[in-house]
Amino acid sequence: MNKTIGVLVGSLRKGSFSLKIASAIITMAPEGFTFKLIEAGQLPLYNQDYDDNNEAPEAYRVFRSELRNLDGLIFITPEHNRSMPAVLKNALDVGSRPYGKNCWDGKPGAVISCSTGNISGFGANHHLRQCLVFLNVLTMQQPEAYIAKIQDSLTEDGTLDERCTKLINKILIAYINWFNRLTV
Repeated sequence: MNKTIGVLVGSLRKGSFSLKIASAIITMAPEGFTFKLIEAGQLPLYNQDYDDNNEAPEAYRVFRSELRNLDGLIFITPEHNRSMPAVLKNALDVGSRPYGKNCWDGKPGAVISCSTGNISGFGANHHLRQCLVFLNVLTMQQPEAYIAKIQDSLTEDGTLDERCTKLINKILIAYINWFNRLTV
């Protein structure tokens, strides 16, 4: 049976480096796996009143249903002010509610961060991991996945160069091994 891994991108920018990484990842799914981009930019900001009053937006229902049907998760995030972007935090909040119906619970996960600077999204990576602990996403610890100066890893046509592709492949092999250990 094919396993579906959701790929969530923490950027809304059309030319997002995170989206370029996600696009590469989706094409690298090994046999028996499908990597699927999960959109989070359409989600209204989380407000508990929606759930308390049974007025949750349709986008919440669709997103939560999509999450429930995933077997695992890969998060790709840039860094905004030493943290994950608001779109990603909002997606975590929407998927974890209403209380007691956490759609993230128990899924094997991985985090990849990137930035145009030397720190490679370290703050975003670790802030995201902190949230994933509470949400009970079983996050792969090694290899850590930080991509510095991502703009230097793009070819003229905007795809990832060979060096970055090899790094992503190494991360994906480790993730699939992590996933298989947790789900056997």
